[in-house]
Amino acid sequence: MALQSFVEVHPDSHFPIQNLPYGVFRPGPSAEARPGVAIGDYVLDLSVVQSAGLFDGPIVGKSDCFLQPNLNKFLGMRRPAWKEARSTLQKLLSSTEPTLRDNASLREKALVPMNKVEMCLPMVIGDYSDFFSSMHHARNCGSIFRGPEDPIGANWFHLPIAYHGRASSIVISGTDLIRPKGQGHPIGNSPYFGPSRKLDFELEMAAIVGPGNELGKPVDVNEAADHIFGLVIMNDWSARDIQAWEYVPLGPFLGKSFGTTLSPWIVTLDALEPFACDAPKQDPPPLPYLAEKISQNYDISLEVGIKPAGHKNSCIVTRSNLKHLYWTLTQQLAHHTINGCNLRPGDLLGTGTISGPEPESLGCLLELTWNGQKPVSLDGTTRGFLEDGDEVTITGYCKGNGYKVGFGTCSGKILPSSP
Repeated sequence: MALQSFVEVHPDSHFPIQNLPYGVFRPGPSAEARPGVAIGDYVLDLSVVQSAGLFDGPIVGKSDCFLQPNLNKFLGMRRPAWKEARSTLQKLLSSTEPTLRDNASLREKALVPMNKVEMCLPMVIGDYSDFFSSMHHARNCGSIFRGPEDPIGANWFHLPIAYHGRASSIVISGTDLIRPKGQGHPIGNSPYFGPSRKLDFELEMAAIVGPGNELGKPVDVNEAADHIFGLVIMNDWSARDIQAWEYVPLGPFLGKSFGTTLSPWIVTLDALEPFACDAPKQDPPPLPYLAEKISQNYDISLEVGIKPAGHKNSCIVTRSNLKHLYWTLTQQLAHHTINGCNLRPGDLLGTGTISGPEPESLGCLLELTWNGQKPVSLDGTTRGFLEDGDEVTITGYCKGNGYKVGFGTCSGKILPSSP
């Protein structure tokens, strides 16, 4: 019989007992932030569970990791601690375990309705890197900007390309985003300057780094999964006009650094393991330091909706899947460290835009509209790029046997540029 919780969970919920993603929340406006896990329509307050002595294993039971205002300490405790905590929580929340189920006062303190909480960024992000790991996205962008004759550079098939992003402008889902200003291609003799006229979303996911590595000591690609705690949905908002003017020769800067939005719940690799699938065949074969004994992605269905300004309904514009990535999450992490770069608990590694092979699986408006030339239809209106008041929502989930393992939503609304 499938594992079930005493907490009622709707079949379409993203948060059954098979998931138990981690986040950080405030139960009230003046309350301190604390770690929690999602179960159905509730958040289980892990500070209450830890204070009650219910983490009684040899690792987590001796730690104060869930009495912190973020998850960084827990992230650094490695996979045995993560597995111990997951096992304890699944037992505690199961329909056959009376400890929490039959203790009304403890249950009332520990289970907080999700609609009553304020979600926070789940970890302190010291560093953030964003990769370029989708072959379909790379080919489409190259075709738009360089032409279809040679859309993908020769180096792309040999290494997971990335750039170093800005951690300070990463925000939690639901945060409004102000349209950025910057320079664009010249109109006449002078560069354009003003609010971006080509504001875009990017459908991404991101890996949350667990234990890091020492400076000068790379992570073996076949051990890289032990350095990844879990995944979140990410929208790496992009100002395409600013990006196009500035990116040669050093890559993205102001066209990206104005804002990146994360979903609040980290779904662990343990919860995702049943949905592992073979990664695409890599040709040419990667260099030995990127050659994996088992090369896998995860079958995560992803969907993007845009609610145009002044409209009530959101329109689906993209359906994609993480399984389309050419470079795997573990290859990304191993490549990041091959030069000796040290990662730390809470670091964020974005996948880059996740586009698939079909027209409806393209992961940004740049591709969907072919740089604004073919606007998409949205509830009686059209968009080449995002307008003020538009709201973008990304969701993702894995489909199990009678349940979903999901990520919730990653959303944000565009506000007008500052004067």
